[in-house]
Amino acid sequence: MSSVARDQVPEPGALRTFRLPPTVSDRLDTGLSLKVTSMPRLPLVSVLLVLDAGETTAPAGREGVAVLTGEALRGGTTLRDAEALAEALEGLGAHLGVGTGWDSTTLGLTCHADRLPEALALLAEVALSPAFDAGEVEQARDRRLATLQQRRMSPAGLADDVFAHAVFADSSPYARPLGGLAGGVAGLDAEGVRSWWAQRFSPATATLIGVGDVDPAEFTGLTREAFGAWADNGGGRTDPAPATRRADEPRVVIVDRPGAVQSELRMGGTGVPRSFEPTLPLKVFNGVLGGVFTSRLNLNLREKNGFTYGVRSRFGQRRGAGPFSIAAAVGADVTADAAREAHEELRRLMDGGPTADEVASVREFMAGVFPLQMETASRIASKLSEQVIYDLPDDYYATYRDRIRQVDLAAAWEAGREAVPLDHLVTLVVGDAESLAPRMVGLGLGAVEVIAEDEVPPFYG
Repeated sequence: MSSVARDQVPEPGALRTFRLPPTVSDRLDTGLSLKVTSMPRLPLVSVLLVLDAGETTAPAGREGVAVLTGEALRGGTTLRDAEALAEALEGLGAHLGVGTGWDSTTLGLTCHADRLPEALALLAEVALSPAFDAGEVEQARDRRLATLQQRRMSPAGLADDVFAHAVFADSSPYARPLGGLAGGVAGLDAEGVRSWWAQRFSPATATLIGVGDVDPAEFTGLTREAFGAWADNGGGRTDPAPATRRADEPRVVIVDRPGAVQSELRMGGTGVPRSFEPTLPLKVFNGVLGGVFTSRLNLNLREKNGFTYGVRSRFGQRRGAGPFSIAAAVGADVTADAAREAHEELRRLMDGGPTADEVASVREFMAGVFPLQMETASRIASKLSEQVIYDLPDDYYATYRDRIRQVDLAAAWEAGREAVPLDHLVTLVVGDAESLAPRMVGLGLGAVEVIAEDEVPPFYG
């Protein structure tokens, strides 16, 4: 018979030692920065080109141009059309990934180590010689417009977009969806995309990251062959976007969806930039609040009250002060109760602070899962890209585990009190206003504004 006591939760074991392989930095004469991490465990190499070409650089009236440009890069180069590009990638056994955020655009692929020279040459061709064929750009633009319309039909997407608009003033790009406004996107064409690409794609503000079965000196040589002709356009690194809040007092906004049986609930406000110094204590504080499954919000709204399948809190990671948000989908009949409990849980944590046990549990969890976040070459490349985008120290992830385990109760509590915008908290609900509005008024979370669904801010045209 087994001697295991199955009615007792086993004690967690000691954390295993984990060390990241070193990263070697270099720079070409063109200004292109390099970061290379050698991991010969598997014959694979992940490559990421990180460009200072995020949506915060989009000029007024052309919102969404950065995202559209990223998508249009898949449409072919001056040497091969979209079909030929796809065939070339398939021949390498690679997939071209392009992602655009608020602060950067990244192009990446993973290939067999033996095919790295061809892969780097193809990546350079895509980044330096895109065709931006008028037909391909038009198709990408139509897909973007369709995505915006789809977001309008999705209660969760609608809630996210209106919440951002309710939190940030019109002077901040964060007040709109990342993909842009329909009016601006509809006016974009191949010429506009090409112009923006010429302004923002520059070696002086770009970094090429290589992680895997490759020697750093070899990677530098191959990069010089592939990217050596890339000319600097004279552009500099962009400043963080303004993140001015829309109002200085708490408020409630209800987007009316008559007859809805479920509501999308958002609560939050302007948070802090990624450069916020006590970032790790804030991660622990947010873990206690709503960042992990055993958080206070989840134990209250899900486990105790059964209002939702899950609730999360997060701080948006951006160069400018991104949003702090609490998000959940809840039943229409318990929406006001869920909003009350979320607010009270947040208030209790802000006023009384976390417990020592809560802080210890979250920080040990974060330290324990960290190696899982660095298991593959592509994941390490992604973390190195964050170092580049947010100007993190070279040893940021090498020392991450030790530093997160040093966070104590006082540091976590202080970081939360400094970062959470409790005095101007916005509560946003997408749901049935007729039944919700009277109950939301009674919560005392601020003045209540009701917006008809067809009168939401002009995100979607």
